[in-house]
Amino acid sequence: MVRIIGIDPGLRNTGWGVISQEGSRLSYVADGTIHSEGDAPLAERLLQLHSQLIDVIREMQPDEAAVEETFVNTDARATLKLGQARGVLMLAPAMLKLPVSEYAPNTVKKAVVGAGHAEKDQVKHMVKLLLPKARMRSADSTDALAVAICHAHYRGSHRLSEMLARS
Repeated sequence: MVRIIGIDPGLRNTGWGVISQEGSRLSYVADGTIHSEGDAPLAERLLQLHSQLIDVIREMQPDEAAVEETFVNTDARATLKLGQARGVLMLAPAMLKLPVSEYAPNTVKKAVVGAGHAEKDQVKHMVKLLLPKARMRSADSTDALAVAICHAHYRGSHRLSEMLARS
C-alpha cells in the first residue's frame, strides 16, 4: 500500500488531498486547504504555505507527492507569484525525502474524467465516484484529490520514465 498526497498550488489557498493505493484500489484518507495571509509580504506568505504543508505531511505520513503544474495565464505577475508558491510547495515534500511528481492540469483531468478539457463539476463528480468517502472540503482540496488520483494512475509509468532518464 502506498499513501499519496496531491497538491493543488495556490498563493492564497492551496488544496491538499491524501489517498491510499493498494493495487488498483484507491481509498480516501483526508483533504483540506492551507492558507496564506493576503496582506502579508510575499516572502512571509510563501513561508506560511511551506510551514503549513510541512505540518500536513508530517501528520498524514504520505509516501509520495504529486503537484499540479502551474496554469499560465495572461497576467505574468500572477503567474510568477503562483510559480513561486508552487516552488515552496514542491520543496516541502522534497525536504522530507518524498518523491515529487508533476502533472499538467489536462493530464489530471484526463486521468480522472477521461477528457483533458473536462469542467470542474465533472472532475468533482468523478472524484466522488472514485473516492465515495471523500469529504472534498473545498474546490482546492477536490482538485488536490484529483492530482493524487492522477498520480496513482500514472505512478508506475512515471517511475519507469524517471529511471530511464537517469540511465
